[in-house]
Formats: sequence, C-alpha cells, structure tokens
Amino acid sequence: MRRIRTIAATLAITVAISPAVTRAAPDDDATLERYAAATWHSFVKLVEPRTGLPADYIDGDLHQRSRSEFTSPTNIGMYMWATLSARDLGLIGAAEATDRLAKTLRSVDRLERHEPSGQFYNWYDPATLAKITIWPEDGGTVYPFMSSVDNGWLASALIMVANAVPELHDQAWTLATSMDFGCYYDPQAKDGGLIRGGFWLEGGTPPNSGGLPRGDYCEMGENVVYTGHHYGAFNTEPRIASFIGIALGQIPAEHYFGPWRTFPDTCDWSWPEQKPVGEWRTYLGIDVFEGAYRYDDQLIVPTWGGSMFEALMTPLVVPEEDWGPDSWAVTHPLYVESQIEFGLEEAGYGYWGFSPASNPAGGYREYGVDAIGMEPNGYAADVGRLTHVDYGWDDPNCFRPPVPITDYGQGVVTPHAAFLALDFDLEAALANLANLEADFPGMYGRGGFKDSVNVATGQIADRYLALDQGMVIAAIANELLDDQLQGYLAVTLQPSLQPLMAIEQFGAGRTGP
Repeated sequence: MRRIRTIAATLAITVAISPAVTRAAPDDDATLERYAAATWHSFVKLVEPRTGLPADYIDGDLHQRSRSEFTSPTNIGMYMWATLSARDLGLIGAAEATDRLAKTLRSVDRLERHEPSGQFYNWYDPATLAKITIWPEDGGTVYPFMSSVDNGWLASALIMVANAVPELHDQAWTLATSMDFGCYYDPQAKDGGLIRGGFWLEGGTPPNSGGLPRGDYCEMGENVVYTGHHYGAFNTEPRIASFIGIALGQIPAEHYFGPWRTFPDTCDWSWPEQKPVGEWRTYLGIDVFEGAYRYDDQLIVPTWGGSMFEALMTPLVVPEEDWGPDSWAVTHPLYVESQIEFGLEEAGYGYWGFSPASNPAGGYREYGVDAIGMEPNGYAADVGRLTHVDYGWDDPNCFRPPVPITDYGQGVVTPHAAFLALDFDLEAALANLANLEADFPGMYGRGGFKDSVNVATGQIADRYLALDQGMVIAAIANELLDDQLQGYLAVTLQPSLQPLMAIEQFGAGRTGP
C-alpha cells in the first residue's frame, strides 16, 4: 500500500506521535487492507445510489432489498468518513470519492431540519429524503427529535470533507458551521455547564413529556421541549458535540471541564458501581474531581455503560491521546486492557470486544463491561445480563456490600470494538479478529465482519450496520495511514481543544508495580 503524506504534515498541525505506538507489520498491513476492502464494499451496498445516503443497516447477503428504509445523521457521517478512508487507502479514486461526497452533500442540503439551529432530525428516509414520522418497520409513531450526539457526528464528517476535499470545501463548511451546538449547552446544569441530550419542537413531543423542561430556544422566541437528562459523564461519545461546539465558538472553553470524570467519592454519590479513587483539581476556574475506577491494577476513567465505542469512537477523529498526554493518553490504553482482561480472563469467553451492536437473536442491544462503567445497571457483556457487578461502597457512613458476579453465560462480542483498539493494542486486536473469523463460520462475509456473535452458541448477527462499519474502516485507515483521517478534523479542533487537553491530569494509571 502506498503511504501518502498525512494531513497533519500538509497543514502543519503539531501532533506528537507517541513513541509507544506499535506499527503494523507487512503481513498485518495486508490483513487490514483486506478488511478495509470488504468493509468498503458493505458501504457501496448500504448507499442509496440516487441520493448518496446510506441505510442504517443491510443484511449479510448485501442485497438492496434488505437495506433498511431509514437513516440518521450519524449514519450519514459514517459514510462520509468511509468515503474519505476508501479514497486515502486507494480503494477508490479521488474523482469517484469527490463525486460520491458531492451527491451526499447535495442530499444533506435538501434534508428538512430545524432552521433556527441548523440541527438535523434523528431519522430520514434515505431514498426520498423525507423526515420520518412513521417507523417503517412497525408503523409506530416517530416524534422528530434533534439529538446533540447524532448531529455532532454529522458535523465532524462535514468538517472533515471541508478540510480533505478542496472542491467541496465551501459547501461542506457552510453546512457544518450552520449547525448551532450552543443551544444544547446548559450553563446552569453544573459548574462548566453540560449539554442536553436534545430537544423536540413544542407540539411534536412524545406522550408523557409534560414534565420535561421547556425553553425559549436560544432566545429566538421559539418554545422547545428538552430531554430530561444532560450528558454528565465525560468519557462518552457525546463529547464530540461538546468539542465541535467549543471549536466553533458556540460553547465556552470552560465546558470542557464541566462533565464528570467520575462522580465524587462522597455518600451523596454512593449509588454508582464503585467508590472512585481521585482528587480535586481546578482548571479555568472549574473544580474537577479527577476520579478513576479500579479494574485489577488498572485505574481508568470510566464510561457510562462500560462499552468500547463510548470511550474510543471520538479518538478515531480527534487525537486525544496526543493532545492529552496526562489524561487521554493514560486512560485509553488501560480501558482497552480492561476490556481484554474481562473477556479473556475474568469472564473466560475466549474473545473480547463489548460495545452496543446488533443482538444475534434479533434487534439491537447495548453491550459493555459493567465494571468499567458508571451506570449501576450498566451494559452487560452477556445475553442473559448476568454480568452486572456491584463493587459496593467502602465507607462507614454509606456502606454498601459488594455483590460479585457468580456466573458467566453467553457473551456477545462485536468486531468493531476490536478495531477501535488497533491504535492501543494492535497485536491483541488483530489476534482477536483473526480468531473471530476462524472460529465462527459466516462471521466474515463479502462486506467484512458481521455485526456481532454470541461466542457461546455461535449465533451471528447477520447484518452490517453503517455506524459500526464506519468505525471499522476509519480505524483501519488511521492505522495504515498514520492517522491521516484523524487529521482532517484535528486541523479545525486543535487551536481550541489541544490547550484544554494538555493542561489536564486524569486520575488514571496503575495501582501498583
């Protein structure tokens, strides 16, 4: 594979390369190239040719009749990631990539959205571009919703196209900068402020929403209905919306220090998985509890549910580990190590990689390692949800006894989680993927890895998801091309985000020698 100059070098971005990074050997490169080609093939089949928008999923046969009749802003963003990756990897030519992206941008520009904010709705028909109000699979009512995290992923892709394809810069940049993330920001939620999950328009809210907070959207005289929650945990995928809002000047820099690394170690917060280890520090006038969770001898900043994509989807396009040497560079590798240790040693599944994915038995489910998530009823790794852990709370004022896991049943592993680990443990990720391909016939198809497998029964989720395939090909492109894909967003985010990441010290690390 021809190596090409990174965008970091082209645009003179200062991104330090960690000396601990392990490069792929030639045989590993060939394997990753094979995976990338098959994964790109799944996107070719996922996309509606007339509009350039991807479906949410397609079945393992890759037949167009099995494409879903709905898509989301995240899925659209993943297709744009994938097209840039395919171009840079030499799977398609530059002209084809530009044509594909131009068609997608034209369709995105035609989608109905919330005009005051520029935010896109959560579901569209990829064939007609219509906003979905009736769910195509069961006829249920859909209440159109503006999601901060979904719009964050779409905006990331638009900025990347603007920086990576000069012919499309103006159109992509105009779309990206017309999206206002500041109106998700709630400065009253906490010191530093938090972003909301999203909002509906008044009159288009789901049942039983009467108690949800109302507001004058950005003081524009329009009433909206906000979700009842904010995104309070920092090491989760919604941080992409925060990062873009900060970089575009729509959210203040202090917000970076608003979300919880962990909740504090006091009785008021004694309901999560375990009592954290940590101390308070102050950045930009915001007091931050730099907490961490124990898993064996690892001290990691937990996610909400303990899944891989919460922690490691964002660094596919944001060089967190380079910009945050005392924060993200410490916790990301240890988070991967904890996932591996859980799957291979603690649970004894023989495989690892736990992240929301298709359920092999049907539908979609959140999978994770409960011990490294904050949510008490967090994401289980197992079909039977036997893998919920409670480490208890070791404090005489609010003592809670530990409840250990006593049994492990049918673990569900998703390949995209292993691809997310490429940058942090290349050898382990490739070995895990090779085992999944070899041990489960049908797991690897013409579109690459199917979405998940029950490693106890061998039942496979015979489906390709745009979200998960987007993470797969982005991770491969970064590994083979020295983080070039990551650089397309970094050039825009660096001036605002790198200084914030550089000054923080997480409580992550190891507990002993």
